[in-house]
Amino acid sequence: MKLVECVPNFSEGRSKEVIKLITQEISNVEGVRLLDVDMGYDTNRTVVTFIGQPDEVIDVAYESIKIASILIDMSKHKGEHPRMGATDVCPLIPLKNVSMKECTLLSKKLGLRVGNDFKIPVYLYENSASKKYRRNLSSIRKGEYEGFSEKISQNQWKPDFGPSNLNIKSGATAIGAREFLIAYNINLNTSNKKIATDIALDIRESGRAKRDKDGKILRDRNNKIIKKPGKLSYCKAVGWYINEYNLAQVSINLTNYKKNSIHKTFEEVRKQARKRGLRVTGSEIVGLLPKKALIDSGLYYLKKQKKSTGIPQDDIIDVAVVSLGLNDISKFDKNKKIIENKLCQKKSFANL
Repeated sequence: MKLVECVPNFSEGRSKEVIKLITQEISNVEGVRLLDVDMGYDTNRTVVTFIGQPDEVIDVAYESIKIASILIDMSKHKGEHPRMGATDVCPLIPLKNVSMKECTLLSKKLGLRVGNDFKIPVYLYENSASKKYRRNLSSIRKGEYEGFSEKISQNQWKPDFGPSNLNIKSGATAIGAREFLIAYNINLNTSNKKIATDIALDIRESGRAKRDKDGKILRDRNNKIIKKPGKLSYCKAVGWYINEYNLAQVSINLTNYKKNSIHKTFEEVRKQARKRGLRVTGSEIVGLLPKKALIDSGLYYLKKQKKSTGIPQDDIIDVAVVSLGLNDISKFDKNKKIIENKLCQKKSFANL
């Protein structure tokens, strides 16, 4: 059996009725399984995760984008998370017996349908990107919905599919094939968004703008901003304030958890927080993550504590959960957040 994972992000995190209408379409299709729905009130964004066979996943993604375009009005949308469309991003991830090349072809098929049928500008990103400067989602989304009417008129930002003018109601959508991504937020004992942003600039791979002694941004001969690289590779990060929790977070996307682990990221943010007179109180996983990511972290902390690593996997995971403070603002449920545990709850997927 071929399996593809799809993780569309919808620009709605406050109306349970809207999200229910979007996700019930996913639940109704045979051969597709809805794994997780993660709503964020302050970010006003919902991350949905489902898996299935390639053609069925594409059909379901198409229908969910259609429903979102009907129910979500971007001209009225406000939220902490950067966004440019009702369906802001729709990534496809190869899970089993599917190559990245196949997922790339599937993303282009989906993008063409969405652009033609719904008149939504579609940008291909990551492994599907038509141009190198479009691989990074943050580059495409820069300027967000409010700046897209002007941005889309520029020749270099003509969409891959759909109209070359912004869909006022639905905005624009990024679709692409990528590796497994872990969405990870780290909590600070402050409500100061600026400090969280400052930490994000120091840790993220793209870094921050270099400045001279007078604080002026440095540019090269082509007037391009010169960047000082951040501390962590395979890391995208922003800072924001979450009113629901009354705290600031460093919000992170780990694009390759095997090369930059959760615990390495957590420890670096702790280090950066201490430099600023703050401390990390805990962290949270948005959506799902692979079991290996937590096992690696559990083993790291057991070794730091000079304890035996020859214990059951569940106990290793418990060490990771406690050490990373994953219960800080909401309970971390292993059966709901770890993708392998979620899959094994249904017999048809138990062989995974």
